[in-house]
Amino acid sequence: MVLFFKKELLSSLGFHVKIIVLGSGVVGVTSAWYLAQAGHEVTVIDRQPAAGMETSFANAGQVSPGMSAPWAAPDTPRKAILWMMMRHRPLVFWPVPDRALLDWVRRFLGNCNAEAYARNKGRMVRLAEYSRDRLRDLRTVTGISYDDGQRGLLQLFRTQKQADHVGDDTAVLDRLGVPYTILDRAGCLAQEPALAGVQGKFVGGLRLPGDETGDAHIFTQSLAALAEAAGVVFRYGVAIERLLVEGGRIAGVATKDGVLTADSYVVALGSYSPALLRAAGISLPVYPVKGYSITMPVADEAEAPVSTVMDETFKVAITRLGDRIRVGGTAELAGFSNTLREPRRRTLVHSVTDLFPHGGDVSRAKFWTGLRPMTPDGPPVIGPTKIANLWLNTGHGTLGWTMSCGSGALLADLMSGTRPNIEFEDLSVARYQ
Repeated sequence: MVLFFKKELLSSLGFHVKIIVLGSGVVGVTSAWYLAQAGHEVTVIDRQPAAGMETSFANAGQVSPGMSAPWAAPDTPRKAILWMMMRHRPLVFWPVPDRALLDWVRRFLGNCNAEAYARNKGRMVRLAEYSRDRLRDLRTVTGISYDDGQRGLLQLFRTQKQADHVGDDTAVLDRLGVPYTILDRAGCLAQEPALAGVQGKFVGGLRLPGDETGDAHIFTQSLAALAEAAGVVFRYGVAIERLLVEGGRIAGVATKDGVLTADSYVVALGSYSPALLRAAGISLPVYPVKGYSITMPVADEAEAPVSTVMDETFKVAITRLGDRIRVGGTAELAGFSNTLREPRRRTLVHSVTDLFPHGGDVSRAKFWTGLRPMTPDGPPVIGPTKIANLWLNTGHGTLGWTMSCGSGALLADLMSGTRPNIEFEDLSVARYQ
């Protein structure tokens, strides 16, 4: 009865009632959940047979507001050259004749300065902190579980140079009130006792106690089930072909099952968003940056990580997920390729076995790759477009899991005419115009 009244009220005020969300990854499903909770009638469309089957399937497992930072930083161009020369390199570039990539790189380099870095990191941490709080609320309200843990994150410095530059990031954390602790070697061991056997391989670390862990795939499928019980309709196995534009509005979505219509439409298709939007006259600088992970069972409880350890040298995250260890990393610019490349697996195996040599059973590790939808400046794109009934929630890069609940809640507020609890104007696609 309350839900019915809210829908009637929204309709009488001229707000959206029937909404189609394109994409059932973690961002699409959280969008659907919060829109339904706001009283809208929501349908989710995806080509996959179930929710969370692509980029949300086996990511690094971090919910990390404290690690939310743009890749475009003042020293990134210099570091990128060094990274690509490493044996276990965090960055891999496969030159492809792609104008979208060239435009993305140009914009990316334009953000590699101190002013842009501070601005973009501030936007990202603001949204990520808000999202972590919404996730906590969601756990309280629904009891949802997803191999989650709330034991913080440890950024591990192998060299003194890394430790000496920790202030580059903590300045923004100070400004935004994000708690952290700078640790020496003993402090790192207190947080992650299994590192005792390799303590000569690191000098210290940065602990972010507010960061969390969890399996994004389990979360996405569990929340989809809760959303379905709340009235959201999921149409899986439906290939999306194009947006139909008539009179300056979206008139429908052409799919392999015919044209589907609603009052408003949300594009949450990650790396595939730009191609769909291009036909509607919207240019979105989101490009796929390929990431890899391995997932293995815990072999020895005492030798395994407690939470997440970020290996700063190789940019690899090692995360405890219940009785499993997830190891994720690498940024590979290779277009839309989903090829599993053995050198990337070797990098992940090297990082985890170097720090936790007896923690997991590497012989049983499952190898995976996914496409992260990256913006050139770092923050995602959330909010309205120049087309009145078309909205975006995409471009979260490596932080879709971290920012998902906040992004969904923010979008639902905007589409319902409710003033959001955080600043939002600087997250829309208008910042690229």
